[in-house]
Amino acid sequence: MPKASPDMLFSVITPSIGTRPRALAQAIGSVEAAVEAARATQGLDPARVEMLVGFDAVDGARPSSTLANLRFFVLPRPACATCGFGNHIRDALMRGAKGRYLLFLDDDNALAEGALAAFLPHVEAAAPPELLIGRVDTSRAFDVPFLPRPAPAGTDPVAEAIRQGNIDPLCLCIARELAVVRGRGWADEGGYESDYLNIRRYHRRARGVVLLDAEVGVYDAGRGLDPQGLNPRQARAEQASE
Repeated sequence: MPKASPDMLFSVITPSIGTRPRALAQAIGSVEAAVEAARATQGLDPARVEMLVGFDAVDGARPSSTLANLRFFVLPRPACATCGFGNHIRDALMRGAKGRYLLFLDDDNALAEGALAAFLPHVEAAAPPELLIGRVDTSRAFDVPFLPRPAPAGTDPVAEAIRQGNIDPLCLCIARELAVVRGRGWADEGGYESDYLNIRRYHRRARGVVLLDAEVGVYDAGRGLDPQGLNPRQARAEQASE
């Protein structure tokens, strides 16, 4: 199993179904913008960021990019009853990632411009946390403006964040060693609910968790850019808006 590179800091993991070329181009562009913002404000070397795009058993379009470490892979779809939802792709890509920290960006989402700048001071600290959780703009997809929702008074904000329906991989910046080694990778544990179940396992095994009051992503940022690439929820939303 490859080990994290001491020089590579962030690996952005992107599953793609291969039918969203415009949305994928936008997602890649959002990583470019986040890298540039972190370079301009905090001196991040762009060579310390890689983006790994895994196509789900199809050879999808590969947008051009200014990212120095952008790689594309065509990954076979496993013969299992619950495969899909990007689970097998996340698992394969994070195991091959070189960065010390992993970010998860689906091909129809986008990083916020300030995402890497928000994570950087924490992951470069003398005693860095293994799991960081930022806010994600969900206004294009759900009836809440962002996830995780604010914690009720008197409750643990981190524990409140790690709940089904209140957390998404786009919120995360996670140490590769935690996710791949102690966290056993990205397991396919029930299709759509795999997101929550994997994140809950990482949280339970993390040595240090930080909840950030910073926007790190936009959910469904690419919805509608590729009509042939809508998932069922997005298709229903598009029909309702007509």
